[in-house]
Amino acid sequence: MKHPLKIKLVTFLLLLNFAAVAQTLRKRTTLLMGSKFEITIVAKDAQTAEANIDTVIQEISRIEYLISDWKPTSQISQVNSNAGIKPIKVDQEVFDLTKRALNLSKITGGAFDISFAAMDRIWKFDGSMTEMPTAEAIKKSVEKVGYKNIILDSVNSTIFLKLKGMKIGFGALGEGYAADRCRNMMLKKGIKAGIVNGSGDMSTWGKNPCGKHWTIGITNPFHKDSLYAIVPLNSGAVVTSGSYEKFVVFNGKRYAHIINPVTGYPATGLTSVTVFGPDAELANGFSTSIMVLGKDAGLKFINQFPKFSCIMFSDDGQVFHSDNINDKIIKKWRKKL
Repeated sequence: MKHPLKIKLVTFLLLLNFAAVAQTLRKRTTLLMGSKFEITIVAKDAQTAEANIDTVIQEISRIEYLISDWKPTSQISQVNSNAGIKPIKVDQEVFDLTKRALNLSKITGGAFDISFAAMDRIWKFDGSMTEMPTAEAIKKSVEKVGYKNIILDSVNSTIFLKLKGMKIGFGALGEGYAADRCRNMMLKKGIKAGIVNGSGDMSTWGKNPCGKHWTIGITNPFHKDSLYAIVPLNSGAVVTSGSYEKFVVFNGKRYAHIINPVTGYPATGLTSVTVFGPDAELANGFSTSIMVLGKDAGLKFINQFPKFSCIMFSDDGQVFHSDNINDKIIKKWRKKL
């Protein structure tokens, strides 16, 4: 269920050598939600670790069949197919996720929009575009996009899309939501450490078998084979949104593959945004939104949420960060390289 308008930068997980420690670490990579999931579990023995990886995979698959907009039997697909016709009753879990996504759409002023799934794909980032779409085509591409036309009924647990042809999708939140759900599930089961990484939407808890924080390498988008910094992470999330691989250039201006759902034009100004916070679902939504908002509006936005922080690279190679990451912290992180 990969978001068609978003790409995650590669985030490197730096693992230590655990041969001499008592706890066992097991890691498995698999395809879920149309994306690569890497699941790491630390447990008392290999059998317990592997069994819990199986449990995580089952939970992610369960969520996928609830919210995937490209699986025709999912509840979200039923909502979409009944757009402009009637409200559809959904599970409380799906309703709550939709409600949070709608709230995110509101607080970002539409920079994030859960109804982006209805957008016409007129921009091509595969090398085939030779000229910009016309202003008329761009305007038409977002005619069915608009979170204000989504009606939620909390009493009956229904979702109604007012306009025929509207669609909602969780490509920008689903992987983070699944990662957070699995982290909380493992903690309740007594699994004290691990990582669920859904295509760069990373949710971590506990410490590695050596008793130290997990360490996450943040990619430098202008030097893809090197890291900008190494960040310690304990019971938190990190998500990176970026456009350094998929973009087009017209008249000397760089257009990212992340589209502004309000205007239909690609985001400009930022090459990547990495967001840290307590949960991957919201960090994902924030990183996408900041790419659309741009540096100044993006920093103003995230500085309203003290539990979240960010590092952003502008198109001209400059690095900026939120107020709660100071230069001293950056120097400390970079010193580990």
